[in-house]
Amino acid sequence: MEGEVHVLLADDATLQRLNKKFHGKDKATDVLSFPASVTTVFFGDPEGPGLAGDLAISLETAARQAARFGHSLRDEVRVLLLHGVLHLAGFDHEADQGEMSAREAELRRELGLSTSLIARVSPPARKRVRR
Repeated sequence: MEGEVHVLLADDATLQRLNKKFHGKDKATDVLSFPASVTTVFFGDPEGPGLAGDLAISLETAARQAARFGHSLRDEVRVLLLHGVLHLAGFDHEADQGEMSAREAELRRELGLSTSLIARVSPPARKRVRR
């Protein structure tokens, strides 16, 4: 992925409005990604090449998640930024076969970040019991 990423740090109400408008989901969320190829949500059309897309992060949700997972708001925003940037790069954990999760885990280790966003929302793998 190449280009600038515009980041909006906002509240739950703003993320809820964006989620409803662009995804048809009337609820707040932690991070939304808007690839430049689809739309440029925050700043309109770029004046030149080099825009990868826009991200929106709810600082309210990020603060709750940081407290829940026992790390700083700064680290939570970094987890959300990583997740959003991977979406801008074309990854889609809802449709792929684990590629985004694997790439997120790899980059998370390199950046020294804790639990990935995908790992938090995915059901835990069931242990096989031998009989």
